[in-house]
Amino acid sequence: MTEGTNMTDNEYETTEETVAAEPAEETPMKSFETRPDEVEENNENGGSNGAIQEQVPVTAEEPEFEHPEGGWGWVVVLAAMWCNGAVFGIQNAFGILFMALLKEFGSADDADLRFKTAWVGSLSMGMIFFCSPIVSVFTDLLGCRVTAMGGAAVGLVGLLASSFVKSLGPMYFTYGIVFATGCSFAYQPSLVILGHYFKKRLCLVNGIVTAGSSAFTVTLPFILSSLLEKVGLQNTMRILSILMFILMLAGLTYTPLLPKPVNSKKPGSCCPPMSKVFNVSIWKSLGYRIWVFGIPAALYGYFVPYVHLMKHVQERFGEDANKELLLMCIGITSGVGRLIFGQVADYVHGVNKVYLQVSSVMVIGVMSMMIPLCHVFGGLIAVCLLMGLFDGCFICIMAPIAFELVGSQNVSQAIGFLLGMMSVPMTVGPPIAGFLRDRLGSYDVAFYLAGIPPIVGGAMLCLIPWVEARRIRREQEAATDGTQEQMLKFKRDSGGQGDALAAKTADPNSVI
Repeated sequence: MTEGTNMTDNEYETTEETVAAEPAEETPMKSFETRPDEVEENNENGGSNGAIQEQVPVTAEEPEFEHPEGGWGWVVVLAAMWCNGAVFGIQNAFGILFMALLKEFGSADDADLRFKTAWVGSLSMGMIFFCSPIVSVFTDLLGCRVTAMGGAAVGLVGLLASSFVKSLGPMYFTYGIVFATGCSFAYQPSLVILGHYFKKRLCLVNGIVTAGSSAFTVTLPFILSSLLEKVGLQNTMRILSILMFILMLAGLTYTPLLPKPVNSKKPGSCCPPMSKVFNVSIWKSLGYRIWVFGIPAALYGYFVPYVHLMKHVQERFGEDANKELLLMCIGITSGVGRLIFGQVADYVHGVNKVYLQVSSVMVIGVMSMMIPLCHVFGGLIAVCLLMGLFDGCFICIMAPIAFELVGSQNVSQAIGFLLGMMSVPMTVGPPIAGFLRDRLGSYDVAFYLAGIPPIVGGAMLCLIPWVEARRIRREQEAATDGTQEQMLKFKRDSGGQGDALAAKTADPNSVI
């Protein structure tokens, strides 16, 4: 008798053979595996191989996430479009506010007036990007919706507070730090959330969303000029606060869809894992490292025209020159560029999208150098039209390149660190241009120098496709070598019968 059963040994063997002869039926049950520690425990306790062992279900792999490519995603696109418009429309129209600040807080005896006033706009633009690494962590921990709505609320408070200040000093804090920090927390989730709804159309959707800032850049200069003339600077800022309130409501639409990565947080711990707070894996990509240093290198002169072009036109062509028309030209062609190049980039394979970004920053650099050479207003319009077109190309493919370099799960912090690195050139560029104007009496040298960094940075970015191609080639070679090593090891372990065993395994009727 077999211990623990009512069958004889012969009956047990007969039953085993009968079961083995019967074909297994396909069932929807999960597969099971035996725990190794349970096997060792049975052997130590004298259990036989025939003992019943604990079976653990093997969880099946989750199917790959499919992006909706539409549906509610189009509502999210409209909300993100408003976000880009409200945040960067106000920033790009700072040239109008710049002249109002000179008039409101300026003094004819101050030799560094333009330098000091330019810091308000530069600090604001710089803080939007400087806070981005922190925003990416909050986005990963709290989600896009909470982060965006909280940021819009902070921006609303900062803009309202700016309407009550009476000097430039407090304006640095209320407008340059508080308002800009809120804009940063509202802006970045609007880029990340698009990857939850779109993959095939991601470049096009980014073009549509970023075109929101173009639409605002076209209309806000005329609206601001009219408001400043009729109600003054303080009331104009209070009216702009309405845009931030609507942005807070728009954040409600950011419903996340991507599955969350497995949480490695220890049981009972209230702190998230360090890998979630600071994603080190993105820095292992050489292509990403080149990108995250090359883009900031190209942007030292990027924001200079948006701040100083209005004042340059006024000095060269007189008070009656249609300054707002130039910002409108940049805004219109930037919107067109985002739509056109967003569609084109969807058909450009992988990281080769970088070549579009390289061409865009180089053209922007050349156009910046052309501004002092335009002694006819029509020539300045042509320069602004081209600058806006390639500015749209540069902006709309920023997020898609990040997705290509680091993947969808890491894109939040990848974009955050890039924008954080961009804060330095975006902050220091316009004040340096204002300093040169105060010392030299002209903006010519400032615009010439503003065109050099985009050309240098663009040359750096050309390395990325070559680096990524070399990485992919090495991974393929390593995979091939690894497969060959496994086959040789299999041959040795099988006592020289590896080929026969492999052939039998490949046979669909094989019992192996």
